[in-house]
Amino acid sequence: PMDSAAMDAAWKKYATPGESHKMLADEVGKWNCEMTFWMGPGAPPEKSTSVADVKMILGGRYQETTYKGKVMGQDFEGKATVSHNNANGEITSTFIDNMGTGMMVGIGTYDEPSKTINLRGEMVNMMDGKKTPYREAYTIVDENTRTMEMFDTKDGKEYKSMEIVMKRQ
Repeated sequence: PMDSAAMDAAWKKYATPGESHKMLADEVGKWNCEMTFWMGPGAPPEKSTSVADVKMILGGRYQETTYKGKVMGQDFEGKATVSHNNANGEITSTFIDNMGTGMMVGIGTYDEPSKTINLRGEMVNMMDGKKTPYREAYTIVDENTRTMEMFDTKDGKEYKSMEIVMKRQ
């Protein structure tokens, strides 16, 4: 068994926000979001807008974002969380909104050269109730610009289903 001093040191390292958490904190503030959706491969794009309010919670350990806007002509609200796990280096993202009852959970890593968080997960297809894979790429373009690209799979082929361009207010 691990001695108590080693356990205390491991716990401190696990619980202390680090450089990845500072990167998440760099996004604190309000962002204007230009959203584009594609309902399937080759489908015409649908455009919407929202505002994202980003904050750090629980002592700077997690990023929480609240989205408000219009999607497909309806009032839209969403909530996302992002974490960097100090123990294994993984980034986890969750997303919920008022346009469904499911939760999206993506797990991945941060690629420093491209400044991109690459996530993979599964979501439930509302038409048949089956899980389907998705991929997300969240890129830090510059200090005031971020992009999020989401890729769904249909008939075994991946296609771009959403893009959000975020500009700091």
